[in-house]
Amino acid sequence: MTERVDAVVIGAGVVGLACARALARAGREVLILERERDFGTGISSRNSEVIHGGLYYPPGSLKARLCVAGREALYRFCADHGVDCARIGKLVVAVEAGQADALRALRERARINGAGALAWLDRSQVAALEPALDVHAALHSPNTGIIDSRGLMRALLGDAEAAGALLVLGSRVVAGAAQPDGIDIDVAGDGGTTSLRVRSLVNAAGLDAVTVAGNIAGLPAGAVPRLWYARGQYFSHAGRVPFERLIYPLPEPGGLGIHLTLDLAGQGRFGPDVTWVDAPAFSVDPGMAPRFAAAIRRWWPALDPDRLVPGYAGVRPKLAGPGMGDSDFRIDGPAVHGVPGLVNLFGIESPGLTACLAIGDHVAGVIAGASSP
Repeated sequence: MTERVDAVVIGAGVVGLACARALARAGREVLILERERDFGTGISSRNSEVIHGGLYYPPGSLKARLCVAGREALYRFCADHGVDCARIGKLVVAVEAGQADALRALRERARINGAGALAWLDRSQVAALEPALDVHAALHSPNTGIIDSRGLMRALLGDAEAAGALLVLGSRVVAGAAQPDGIDIDVAGDGGTTSLRVRSLVNAAGLDAVTVAGNIAGLPAGAVPRLWYARGQYFSHAGRVPFERLIYPLPEPGGLGIHLTLDLAGQGRFGPDVTWVDAPAFSVDPGMAPRFAAAIRRWWPALDPDRLVPGYAGVRPKLAGPGMGDSDFRIDGPAVHGVPGLVNLFGIESPGLTACLAIGDHVAGVIAGASSP
């Protein structure tokens, strides 16, 4: 017999948990299905833990709008819930004079996006803030910060559960079918396979979102995009780094360049690079250390390359492959694909963590709009 459920969120990463929280707080009965044995063990645990200011994204895009809205919501959420974070700021650097125009263009895009106060710093002003840097100029983004991503997810789950949501681990959605009065899904777990009839279904499965969508009968094939995988490797720095802020080069195709981030304990890590892979792979190649060192030494000449230690790797689910430019988030509701009650989240990469609360509110709005008479 098929059990009826009001709302199901597939995926208990930071975005899935934020969606579940928003739905539960809106009065929906929410079931969160996570195939792993703990929440937040996928790509949500393999990022830079940066709260982005909103500098990079095309004006008017979902990434731009949800990043800026999500940034301030996230700082408020952290303050209200005791989640560790720090608004330490970052410098985006032009290593040489020839990059100044690109840096100015980035400043203008950030201004349009509402990224907040940005300061243009010349070489001497940069040196006054970060003496170890050797660059032509920089943009200072004071609204950029760092966060304890695990603590954030714990707090999101706590809010969702307090509003009645239930997390079920070790549960993998293996099939689905659109019906006139909902969506049937088959969920495989330790006790076998369970069938559910779901009124509202949010596919926030991250790297598996395209696969999950492709297994839903009745969803038009044209509504399921192709996914490209961009692996990003990180190297840690053995010992303290002489920086108090995050240091970013200008963006490169597929990513933001090999940059320095700091964790809340002050530990420095560099990355990610961009390597296109055929399938998710989370290994770090120690042989990449010289390439990392060369990139870092463009703006930190005193780096000791022997202090670079392989860290970890993440994989971005991208909707545009090599040479195809940037892509936006896709949050596809019934108006896009025609299946009542279904919302698919595709290509939720950076700044997904920063935007998570805004994404959750957006998804809840899509579902509320789809549910209304």
